[in-house]
Amino acid sequence: MKRSLTAALLLAGTLLYAKGGCTLVQNDTVDIVWQAYKTPEKIGVKGKLPSLSYTPAHKEGKNFKALFEGATVAIDTTKVDTGNSVRDGKLVTFFFKQMKAPKISGKILSVTPDAHTKGKPYTGKLEVALTMNGKTVNTTLDYHYEKEVFKAQGNIDLMDFAAGTALASINRACYDLHKGKTWSDVSIGFVTNVTATKCDVK
Repeated sequence: MKRSLTAALLLAGTLLYAKGGCTLVQNDTVDIVWQAYKTPEKIGVKGKLPSLSYTPAHKEGKNFKALFEGATVAIDTTKVDTGNSVRDGKLVTFFFKQMKAPKISGKILSVTPDAHTKGKPYTGKLEVALTMNGKTVNTTLDYHYEKEVFKAQGNIDLMDFAAGTALASINRACYDLHKGKTWSDVSIGFVTNVTATKCDVK
């Protein structure tokens, strides 16, 4: 009887601790990443947009919905990092400066988790309102969370943002290197760290 009572008390204490102890904490640092495509063979060119202001919905929460729904980012497009300073300068001058506005902004509207299998990464979808060149388009990103790294990735078409003029401009500036072809579809995403403590991170 004494052993059963002790076990019951331990179980009750464990459940209470788990219920109140779950915490997800997101890092203040967010990396905005992208991949554009050139040449008829569609060769990828990766880069980052390093100058940005990120405002989290909450720094702590019990799930990704609490952390990310309502979070916003404002990106300064006068700074680009592809690992090639000459290419960076061309992208700023012949692409981003051809836009109506020098900033790109985004807001996470919703977080929808997938059904989770124990031992597997957590996945789901984010709906993001993305504003570029004076146009706002809702975009879906797939997210993946594993080992405290949260990654989200999706695809956009520059034509949805009325960016045909900017696309034609960078294609002319890099015509030989791109073999006359710069694609309108671009992969976009972000990476941040989220620390999980005793959580069912849905």
